[in-house]
Amino acid sequence: MTELEKGPTGRRRGRGARERILSASQRLFREQGINRTGMEQLCAAAEVSKRTAYQHFSSKDELVAEYLRRFDPTVLSGVLDHADLTPRERLLAAFEIPPTTPLCPYIAAAVELHDPQHPASQYARDYKNAVAARLADTAREAGAADPERLGEQLALLLDGAAARTRVLDADAFPTAAAIAAALIDNAIAATDSDEH
Repeated sequence: MTELEKGPTGRRRGRGARERILSASQRLFREQGINRTGMEQLCAAAEVSKRTAYQHFSSKDELVAEYLRRFDPTVLSGVLDHADLTPRERLLAAFEIPPTTPLCPYIAAAVELHDPQHPASQYARDYKNAVAARLADTAREAGAADPERLGEQLALLLDGAAARTRVLDADAFPTAAAIAAALIDNAIAATDSDEH
């Protein structure tokens, strides 16, 4: 039995191995990226053997896909479901992201993997489409003239602000929020003028 197969008291640590592997992947993939994180390092961080890791995930690709699958499946629910805010306020709240927030894991994975057929790339596409759709639903509630277009514009603005914040190491979200406010107000004003 290798040291990685033993727990702190020397007993096998089979129970919870899958969760420990996923927890280690969430930390290491976010901190250093998918490509720079090897399976040996993941196994050491999760305190499992490579054999155990491959019993739970047939490949690193499968692990990456599961890593992405575990992120917020409700798509911005923490922001867009606030009943105490107007739809316009909820749309703008989506831009209240601390600059220390790590880059969106879906963007990071898509950039690193370079393979549109990779299962993780599909999760990234599905998630990004769901974000735009969720923003469009809220834009519709706010009375936007073309909610799908506004949803797509706001999604693009969010992703751009996240990438720019990361690349420049400077908070781009306040500027993005100001642009978002103008887009939202123009979309709502267009509806108001169409009704008169």
